[in-house]
Amino acid sequence: MTTSGTSTYDPENYHLRTFYEASAQFKDGSDTPRGYLERCLETIEEKEPLVRAWVVLNTENARIAADESSARYKAGRPLSAIDGMPIGIKDVIQTKDMPTALGSAIYEGRQTHMDSASVNALRLAGAIILGKTVTTEFAFVQPGPTTNPFDSQYTPGGSSSGSSAAVGAGMVPAALGNQVVGSIIRPAAYCGNIAIKPTMGALHGGEGLSLSQLHLGVHAGSLVDMWSVAYEIAHRAGADPGYPGLYGPLELPPPTRPDTLIVLETEGWSQCDETTRSAFEAILDQLESLNVKLVTRNELPAIETFEQEIDGSVVLCRILCSYEMRWALRHYQSTGLLGDDLSLWLELAETITLDDYRRALEKRERMRASLAALKGLASAMITLSSPGPAPTMETLTPSGESGYAYKTGSPAFNAATSALGSPALTLPLAAVRGLPLGIQLIGQPHTDWDLTGYGAWLQQSIRPVSIR
Repeated sequence: MTTSGTSTYDPENYHLRTFYEASAQFKDGSDTPRGYLERCLETIEEKEPLVRAWVVLNTENARIAADESSARYKAGRPLSAIDGMPIGIKDVIQTKDMPTALGSAIYEGRQTHMDSASVNALRLAGAIILGKTVTTEFAFVQPGPTTNPFDSQYTPGGSSSGSSAAVGAGMVPAALGNQVVGSIIRPAAYCGNIAIKPTMGALHGGEGLSLSQLHLGVHAGSLVDMWSVAYEIAHRAGADPGYPGLYGPLELPPPTRPDTLIVLETEGWSQCDETTRSAFEAILDQLESLNVKLVTRNELPAIETFEQEIDGSVVLCRILCSYEMRWALRHYQSTGLLGDDLSLWLELAETITLDDYRRALEKRERMRASLAALKGLASAMITLSSPGPAPTMETLTPSGESGYAYKTGSPAFNAATSALGSPALTLPLAAVRGLPLGIQLIGQPHTDWDLTGYGAWLQQSIRPVSIR
């Protein structure tokens, strides 16, 4: 990691930490989950002083859990494919043995003494809950102390900043995050990890912020580990109430070439500089050379309609989230401990009327209808995961509303999928100016497994692009 602003990330040669490769050695006795955990802790000790991805580490309990996992492998009875996997948990998700502070001074040191549904599922699968990762305040906009694992002058994104940075720095093979606007896909792209924002409701969040488009997702160093974590949560805890859950078997789908991909511009395209556009176009050129048909809004009316409907998604999500959270924000502000950015958020929230909220819900439904109209036209959609690599920590990104800006980068390529509730996958297939640039695949609802198969093919077939 550098502090100089001269980042040298190379997507072709940088290797994230994986678990599935090591777990094969657990079975033959040449390695153990305890040994694997200790190597993770060594990396944390080396990089954490600068990256600052963790709120708290539960090293003692993690070592006990690793020893128990080691014994199960020795006996030939691991509980699952993720038995012994050290995992970071975003600090808005409850853990019975660690505080859950929601990134806020209001709840500093708060112990709920219970696990969320997802954490409970991971423990049942034998995973090691290593610690809580840094989040923005209440998973909204006020950044925490975490820095980008490839250059400390740049943001790791938000709100799943600690989870993405911990995986990107090789501290752990996987971590949980969640997304309402862009909080999984964007930080994963900035930090060079793989991540999935599943179909809305596919993974049981268990508790937390009462927001109508909150998605629980997974950051990981490999597609295998990502899918295994998601699968174990889904099949041990189920889905959010009223949702059918994550579809697909435990096994990662085979690499599958997509026949046709819709190339989305969305509102983020105008924010991209020429270097970022060139990197993305180099990826598209490779796809065409491999006989993947690419179609755009200029070629099919249904795509043009969809692009028009999803335009303005950032502001849409802002309205929805503000209205749904203003009751809680009023309470938080009364404590005198609410950050300035969220106080401004509350001011804007107070201007939103019930009619405004209803119109936003109606727009979201139109967006979802226009997505459904694309069924059968393509295998999936492809776009960037962000308008560029991570901006510096001091950069303010306009939100589309007067007087308000994002400090953790633009969610312009993420807000639409959050509102749509569709699955999104980001892959670290590019770099611009020595920093990661993610490529995003988007599918119809409940096509998470298929989307992962397309992602596996892209990883196998596409040579990563790096442009200075």
